[in-house]
Amino acid sequence: MYTKSRAAAVMRLAVAVFAFATLTASAQERAPTFKIATVAPKGSIYHRVLQDIGEKWRAAERPGARFIVYTDSAQGPEAETVRRMRIGQLSASMVSIVGLSEIDESVSALQKIPLMFRSWDEVDYVRERLRPELEQRLRAKGFVVLFWGEGGWVQFFSRAPYRMPEDYRAAKIFAWAGDNPQVDLMKSLGYRPVVLELSDILPSLQTGMIDTVPAAPLWALAGQFDRTARHMLRINWVPIVGAVVVSAASLEAMSPAGRAALLEASARAGDTLRAQRNTRDDEIIRALEGRGLKVTDPTPEIERAWQELARNAWPRVRGGMVPADTFDRVESLLAEYRGGKK
Repeated sequence: MYTKSRAAAVMRLAVAVFAFATLTASAQERAPTFKIATVAPKGSIYHRVLQDIGEKWRAAERPGARFIVYTDSAQGPEAETVRRMRIGQLSASMVSIVGLSEIDESVSALQKIPLMFRSWDEVDYVRERLRPELEQRLRAKGFVVLFWGEGGWVQFFSRAPYRMPEDYRAAKIFAWAGDNPQVDLMKSLGYRPVVLELSDILPSLQTGMIDTVPAAPLWALAGQFDRTARHMLRINWVPIVGAVVVSAASLEAMSPAGRAALLEASARAGDTLRAQRNTRDDEIIRALEGRGLKVTDPTPEIERAWQELARNAWPRVRGGMVPADTFDRVESLLAEYRGGKK
């Protein structure tokens, strides 16, 4: 039978346990969790720069803060990560123009115009002049750009040694799920797109469901596409351009110190990626050649044929895949840049 003193002691213990649990729960509620998704492979340079951002952010944020990076499309394709950001399931995502276009289609001009850009310098020139407007458009829809980046130039990897544009009309070509305008464009030009998620590319190559993959060399290396698609036409079809975007709500929920650390680390991450972009494709292509990839550099005849195809596609791209006014501004800015160089 309990004495009064024993009952009082039990009561005090219960109160203390409850208070501790309440304080712990309160602290956990206050400590934020930052969740960021990317289709990039685990261990890639893109994964590593996100991890570095996370370390800087956790050190500046409140105790107990967590920074979780989901790689390899673990949170779904880019369009799905944008949706998850909108409903608060993700804080941020590293996306290409395919994902950014889900927020605002104006950004598509940086990537979706074939053979419009000739160098990274041209991409930089156009993007820096469009950037204030593009970032303002994204911000108006609840997303903040942490930094812009690039993933290399799209080349054509295939099982057969295709060269000319008409050769590829017999091919079964990978098309990115969620990019319906691109699929429609390919069909209108007489090609056969096969819509797949990124994770399905390798098994689809192996089974013959597809035989051609337009991809940046880094993605071919990481996905081992070259093990089956043993030929590559080096055409620099379009640049892969993207950005890391964070929901405005997630950014505003951070402490001032955490927010400052995130922005500073993101700026450095952009510089890190940009410093390697000029040599990355060349280094990766040499590595792929060492594994048996056969690379074809286009002759002037091949280049002229591809340029003709691209120019025939531009009227369909303008107003279809890229807003007409943005398309025109890109053309004007490139003319300005090239005129200045001359």
